[in-house]
Amino acid sequence: MSAGRILVVDDDPQIRRAMRTTLTARGYEVADARTGEEALENLRSGAYDLVLLDMNMPGMGGIETCRLIRSSSDIVIIMLTVSNSEKDKVEALDAGADDYITKPFSTPELLARIRATLRRLPHPPDHGDLRELDQRGVEIDLASRQVNVHGRASRLTAKEFDLLSYLIARPNKTISHRELLQAVWGPDYGDELEYLRVFINRLRKKIEPDPSKPEFLVTDAWAGYRFHLPQ
Repeated sequence: MSAGRILVVDDDPQIRRAMRTTLTARGYEVADARTGEEALENLRSGAYDLVLLDMNMPGMGGIETCRLIRSSSDIVIIMLTVSNSEKDKVEALDAGADDYITKPFSTPELLARIRATLRRLPHPPDHGDLRELDQRGVEIDLASRQVNVHGRASRLTAKEFDLLSYLIARPNKTISHRELLQAVWGPDYGDELEYLRVFINRLRKKIEPDPSKPEFLVTDAWAGYRFHLPQ
């Protein structure tokens, strides 16, 4: 049984070959693409669980490719980058990546990142399947992982929904940055505050009546985030 289908996108043939060998040996089905354009074509014609996407490619770069993928798909995306700067990391996350990994990286690190991004949180217990938020037109179906805003579907990525459902399961309680990171991304995380800043902003744009004045996803300065559930 396949561990999952992965599309590797990198202009370096040696990297593509090495990743194919490594991932195939771990039970993944692997396809590859040399360019962003080729990656988009592969995604149109095939079903994948995850994209490993190089940030720095000639022609259509990784950031543009990521945005185009994310405009029509909630597939898991891990960005590969040679830069360790916070600016580049935030740019990758803003474009829609679920995670990033800095080159050069070890095989155990790559496999751990893949497992972390593919993991799913269990359905939060004892909170019902459907919650309507204060008659503001937001409906969240925890069982089907669907969100509707004023009757229209709002597509969330898997990690966005995991973050949202973790907060919903603990309403009106401040959850620390470390707890959120380790619960949603995995035990090896905890200091990547840029993840939370970007993902909370992405969620606010998708569910808040006015993202600039959040009513549900509240920041508690220096402490963490809280899902405000009106009593």
